[in-house]
Amino acid sequence: MLRRLFAVLAVLSLPLAGATVVGGATAAPPAAAVGERQKKPTYQATIRVTKHGIPHVTGKTFSDLGYGSGYMAADASACTLVDTLITGRGERSLWFGKDARYDDQVTLEASNLQVDAFVTDLRNRKVVERLLADKVNGPGRQARALVRGYVAGANRWLRDNKVTDPACRKHAYLADHAKGLGKVTELDLWYGVYLANLLASSGVFLKEIVDATPPSPSDPGIPDPGDLPVTLGDLTPAEQEAVLEGLGRGAGNPFGSNATAIGGDRSTTGRGMILGNPHFPWRGRYHFTQQHLTIPGKYDVAGASLIGSPVVNIGWNKKVAWSHTVSTAYRFTPYEYTLLGPTTYLSDTGPQALERRQVKVRVRQPDGSIGTVDEDLWRTEQGYVAESPATLMLWTPASAWAIRDANGEHLRTIDTFLEMGKARNVRDLLRRQDRAAGMPWVNTTAADRAGDVLYADHSVVPNVPDALAQECMTPVGRVLFELAGLPGLDGTRAGSSCAWRTDPDAARPGVFGPTNLPEVVRRDYVMNANDSYWTPHASVRLEGFARIIGCERCERTMRTRMVTQYVEDRLARRGGAGKESPRSLRRHEHENRLRAAEVMAVGNDLVELCNATGETAACGVLERWDGRSTRRSVGTHIFEEFLERAPEGSLWEVPFDPADPFNTPRDLAETNADVQAALKAAIEHLRSEGVPLDARWGSLQVAGDRGARPIPLGGGMGDAAGNANALASRKPVQNADRYKPITYGSSHIQAIAFKDRGRVQARTILTYGQYENPRSRWHQDQTRLFSRGRWVRFPFTSAEIARHLVRSVTLRGR
Repeated sequence: MLRRLFAVLAVLSLPLAGATVVGGATAAPPAAAVGERQKKPTYQATIRVTKHGIPHVTGKTFSDLGYGSGYMAADASACTLVDTLITGRGERSLWFGKDARYDDQVTLEASNLQVDAFVTDLRNRKVVERLLADKVNGPGRQARALVRGYVAGANRWLRDNKVTDPACRKHAYLADHAKGLGKVTELDLWYGVYLANLLASSGVFLKEIVDATPPSPSDPGIPDPGDLPVTLGDLTPAEQEAVLEGLGRGAGNPFGSNATAIGGDRSTTGRGMILGNPHFPWRGRYHFTQQHLTIPGKYDVAGASLIGSPVVNIGWNKKVAWSHTVSTAYRFTPYEYTLLGPTTYLSDTGPQALERRQVKVRVRQPDGSIGTVDEDLWRTEQGYVAESPATLMLWTPASAWAIRDANGEHLRTIDTFLEMGKARNVRDLLRRQDRAAGMPWVNTTAADRAGDVLYADHSVVPNVPDALAQECMTPVGRVLFELAGLPGLDGTRAGSSCAWRTDPDAARPGVFGPTNLPEVVRRDYVMNANDSYWTPHASVRLEGFARIIGCERCERTMRTRMVTQYVEDRLARRGGAGKESPRSLRRHEHENRLRAAEVMAVGNDLVELCNATGETAACGVLERWDGRSTRRSVGTHIFEEFLERAPEGSLWEVPFDPADPFNTPRDLAETNADVQAALKAAIEHLRSEGVPLDARWGSLQVAGDRGARPIPLGGGMGDAAGNANALASRKPVQNADRYKPITYGSSHIQAIAFKDRGRVQARTILTYGQYENPRSRWHQDQTRLFSRGRWVRFPFTSAEIARHLVRSVTLRGR
């Protein structure tokens, strides 16, 4: 046993391959490093790795930072990084087979062939190449340098190291780097970035774009008479929910986040603080790794980055900290075109033929040979034709729909995050964000050293003011607008009176400028939990903005109400003079209060409801339940199962009131037969599944990502239950025998407080760990901390890094 332990420790203490050790144990540099010293390197980055595997990259240029960032991204997530690049090449069918499924864990679930057909056509059209040549919509010099360095660093790691992660180490594309994947190019990464931009727009309709087929005598695409809605009332509640699901806006989509910023007037420090918790996948393309990027005297930013991102997406510098929450705004509009034939549409200038895009996708056959499959895609001047019955967009002999995508018209995302990292305060942060004009699909919440806090939805939104929508919506487009806030516009006028407008202060044509986007700066607090911009504070209402950005005077989720209630309760102390401290703010993350349970507990309504079911044992559990979702809570599973079945229309006695959005709806309808039946069905379900009614929550809800041990977790259902520590189980790959194995939700959580004398107090937790490889010591170390409600003291200053240093390396390369 001791011999095995010493062997493991010896492996863990090895330096990063292909690097020169400059701190810790001394080792001779590898031959490649010696050769590089003989000539001036193009890149040089010093990487200091601290506890939990957090890399702190220092360089003289942005290309140096990219080099270190790309190297460490491959070190932490080689399988996912390479998978992302293969996706950006349109080569999933080549390496994994055309029928296998690709699931980005967010909005896209499609066959490899469908993904490859879409990406191959983007590449055939040279979409990214054109944007790279565009001085307005393309990336700037520093962003290009970051990407150039990142790709070089990733190539360096793949060249010098052997992948040990069981998920991909035996795959053919890694067996021989030269013959398999080959050298990663900057264009590969840019296409990966571009596809991430499309996550909430064309990515939602990727299958419907690839599978769109012109009507024919055998398949005219015409629904049964009377099936097409003329008004919203023509859709049943189930049909309405199906449309929302098709748009990626359904109740079953957990993609979201929380962010709360406390201003200097209500913080004990007199300065700004922020608690940010993005709810993202625990695996795949959209999971985070942490990093710290520094150019001495010029740039110093830490936080978290999505796989394939050389910049910090959520983080802080010495003067400002920010987080993001998924915005309710749309990034696209569908245009409905009148057809004069199956593939001829009417436009402003007369009849036009749909552009038929024929692509050939390389696929690996079952016998290992390589063949090709032909696919057709169709386009109008505005964008791809999408045949999406789920969202009422059909291709019939009378009409067809095409998608214009605002995020498909720029490549400014990396610039946007890069510029935010240079901000001096929250107003400067927003100015820089607006100038870069590439925030793809999220709100921004921020706090600064001076004590100001910001909420803004200045993301990329098609410039479709309500007046334009009213003038241009088709009958079906109006149904989409009334149901989901998405205007379906008249494609026959897409190039003239129904074209997107342009604001004088917009960075480019067709999107809203800052003046027409919501924002507020305060000194007490702001928050967002994925509801619209309307209520960034309990007493603030932002109104008068276009419906395509979000709804106003509309119901808030219980999660939004809980995030707000945490702060309101704290500030109500001492006769309304209470303040948030750094400790109290971060403590909210693990309090695991459930706002729905708190509201239902008023008047003992929840217990009375249970008593009406006759389920004595379960009612005893609910009566003793603490109303929370901590590891030790008993009864949380009964409550979550009840909410899964609760009838939305009859759950409350007092309905939503836009004059009181944080306190309505309320008063549980405990005497309603449907509500009683829902709770009884929940209890019967748990009994039939053999789940003990008195089980502790932590015995039921455990980590479920790849290679995870069943670590008990607090938190749980987000929107309906009102849990800010939102966790969800989506296609678990580990511990699937447990009641709720977690693969989604709370991810890179950061609690940042600015203090006197220039100090920054940074506490973070990456819930699933920095390294995706189950063999790494940094795979689940932070999951165990998260389970216990603990935090990582993120080293930010040189002295802090030195105290937590595990190893240090200098990379030189060309």
